[in-house]
Amino acid sequence: MKKVLVGLSGGVDSAVAAYLLKKQGYDVTGAFMRNWDSATNNDILGNPTIKDDVCPQEKDYHDAQKVAEKLGIELLRVDFVKEYWDDVFENFISEHQKGRTPNPDILCNKYIKFAAFFDYAMNKGFDLVATGHYARVQEKNGVYNLLKAVDQNKDQSYFLAQINRQVLKNTLFPLGNIDKPQVRSIALETDIPVAQKKDSTGICFIGERNFREFLQNYLPSKEGNIIDIVSKEVVGKHMGVLYYTIGQRKGLGIGGDHGRWFVVGKDVENNELYVTCQNDEQWLNSDSCLVSNFNFLVDFDFPKQCNCKFRYRQKDNPVMIEKSTDGMILVKYPQKIKAVTPGQQAVFYDGDVCLGGGVIEKTYINNVWHQQMLHEHIHGEK
Repeated sequence: MKKVLVGLSGGVDSAVAAYLLKKQGYDVTGAFMRNWDSATNNDILGNPTIKDDVCPQEKDYHDAQKVAEKLGIELLRVDFVKEYWDDVFENFISEHQKGRTPNPDILCNKYIKFAAFFDYAMNKGFDLVATGHYARVQEKNGVYNLLKAVDQNKDQSYFLAQINRQVLKNTLFPLGNIDKPQVRSIALETDIPVAQKKDSTGICFIGERNFREFLQNYLPSKEGNIIDIVSKEVVGKHMGVLYYTIGQRKGLGIGGDHGRWFVVGKDVENNELYVTCQNDEQWLNSDSCLVSNFNFLVDFDFPKQCNCKFRYRQKDNPVMIEKSTDGMILVKYPQKIKAVTPGQQAVFYDGDVCLGGGVIEKTYINNVWHQQMLHEHIHGEK
């Protein structure tokens, strides 16, 4: 009987994953990963002490205990606070300092769940690890591939594109072949304690707090101009360009009769935020981008025609990928795509097979760097 260590988060997905594995005959043990210190310790981590009573980590742990008790399995509690701070949170802050929009969930999977946690499991003598992710692993001729989940609406392969492909051989995703309604139904039928618990949303270390207010603890606000890219007029003031992301529509604080405003670009050096109204979405368009730190889940030759998601739950976009300079790859999409955002992840697919992914560095339109194009449009500089 193979021994499986299941990451139990206190939510319904991981609970049902553990239930299914036990039903399938595995020797199942649960583990609750403590990745964030709710009362940040300045002496240990060297960062500001922030009272954090919003992130319900302890409640999640108690929920995980109830699930483990119901399933009759042991629950371990594993501390990865230091690793999470070093590999996930510091990257999150440094990327925002550059005016980019990082995805901490991808880094958490890469460095914590499928590195630190995976190593912990292997060192403890477990044969396999499992999580409640909606994704699949498929083996063919000794090669293990990451595939999209059957439930395309919940598919989470996007968040797994940076993991080391070597771990796939020892990884199980029990929810990959069923959909979310089935998961809820199984939880209710088996009287799992968290059967009706709401899905968690957002980033765990921010919780339900205002995103901008959280960032202000680490990135001081600096007021600057909000400029309409069409009229080139100042239409408002922002509290700091680092707090905004491309395509953002809420929280801009701009009035008037122009309709809904949204962010099309930002200039960190000049502390300017560029916006336009809903009738001018072409300013969001790009037709190519550079991607760095590409993680190959599958070996393939360049150039390659495939599909790409530039953000979670985006539809598949047909692209051509080619090798570029400095180890980066060039992604071409002549049909143009809106709001491809530096710092986010581009994830590539061949059908349901995830080829890998990398970080979006720069976007271009007609061979011109998008940010440069916006700046020159406003200021007339070459």
